[in-house]
Amino acid sequence: MFRGTFQGSFLSILYSIGRQPLQIWEEKVQNGQIGRITDNDIRSMVVEVEGVNVSTTYINCPADPKKTLGIRLPVMVLIIKNLKKDFSFEIQVLDDNNVRRRFRASTYRSRCWVNPFICTMPLRLDDGWNQLHLNLSDYTRKVYGTNYVETLRVQIHANCRIRRVYFTDRLYSEDELPREFKLFWPVPQQKPKQSNCTVLPSRPPELA
Repeated sequence: MFRGTFQGSFLSILYSIGRQPLQIWEEKVQNGQIGRITDNDIRSMVVEVEGVNVSTTYINCPADPKKTLGIRLPVMVLIIKNLKKDFSFEIQVLDDNNVRRRFRASTYRSRCWVNPFICTMPLRLDDGWNQLHLNLSDYTRKVYGTNYVETLRVQIHANCRIRRVYFTDRLYSEDELPREFKLFWPVPQQKPKQSNCTVLPSRPPELA
């Protein structure tokens, strides 16, 4: 989808207050719901993915299974809200051996597990809103000993609320981010609320 386009430093694939935030996403719902609601904490529209079973309610990008994202930017950022229920997401990447690898993070996992095609990791979320940063280039190199080429697909499962999902060319501090990529809008004469952050393993597990 984006392979032949200029990707710059920031590339967003979901923005909850856009006209059609799930335009390039496929929605799968079984005993759950996917829709846009107003979140009282940030007083803004967000996308909510909620379901009884994590594996049967999710959004998948791109919507067309025959297409891939082709995003070369190595850092993926998810701005999501912890609903204090099971939650999982998965990213599929391509490395320089032309092998498709998947990285899956889940709040209900307690241990890391790796095989040649998938790495699963435990995920801990703080209460409220979180900003998850994944350096896919670093993970691909440390887990598989290969080099990241591009991201092919992104899948976000229940249960969470989503403000934005985007890619960057590097990790940016809060002060460096463009205004529209920050979680909380600056309020005059009031210090912006600090966003929480994810706690993933500091070092990805090595392939056995």
